[in-house]
Amino acid sequence: MKLTILTGIVAATFAVTACNAEKAGNGTAVATAPIKAIPPPKGGDWTTVVSATPEGGFVMGNPNAKVKLVEYGSMTCPHCREFDEEAMPTLTSKYVKSGQVSFEFRNFVRDGYDMAASVIARCAGTSGFFGLTRQMYADQPEWVAKIQAADPAKMQAIASLPVSQQLSEVAKLAGLQQYAAMRGLPVAKSSVCLADEQTPTKLVQIQTDVMAKYPDFPGTPTFIQDGKMVQIKPGGSVWSQVEASINTALDS
Repeated sequence: MKLTILTGIVAATFAVTACNAEKAGNGTAVATAPIKAIPPPKGGDWTTVVSATPEGGFVMGNPNAKVKLVEYGSMTCPHCREFDEEAMPTLTSKYVKSGQVSFEFRNFVRDGYDMAASVIARCAGTSGFFGLTRQMYADQPEWVAKIQAADPAKMQAIASLPVSQQLSEVAKLAGLQQYAAMRGLPVAKSSVCLADEQTPTKLVQIQTDVMAKYPDFPGTPTFIQDGKMVQIKPGGSVWSQVEASINTALDS
């Protein structure tokens, strides 16, 4: 990745691909029949089986699950936060835990805030990625507001810094390193991750890859189930539609 690409992302404000507002809506998921569980690893739980994927995401659950669900989500997207709040309790406890569904999250960065938050979440590794991501979603309005309230001159000064320093400065504005430290990720470790250009390079590649493969990529959140994009209709609950798609595949 050229350094100018990262500089542009850090300087931008929600300039890449929009958080898909049309996906928001009211509604509840339809009750479904119990799912036949697949025995987890001895003494384990499928929700604790997490690994990094070649595509750049983190996947939770049975690697041989019948249904493989992938979410492309932005850490700064309010509709992604709403989906996380509505969906994850049931998605993990009912579907992933059964061993019938695996869930992969791939960060889709839209701006410098998103890049900094994504790097820190990924820095937690397989043992902490999903937990820290969920906590950052829950508190998204607070840490995003801190950056948006920053002096424009300060943001401009950050954009002129060497690339290796930009993400660290954005993270400081939001208080993300201290936030993550209180949840088990030491500041020393997150500092190393923020200064390493390999993760931002990978995040840019994730974005490039999905937009090349799916030219009609609509924004975040977007869901790919078993290689096909889940079509979300405007005005309805995103989770209810995703859950319906999962159940259709499980019943087939």
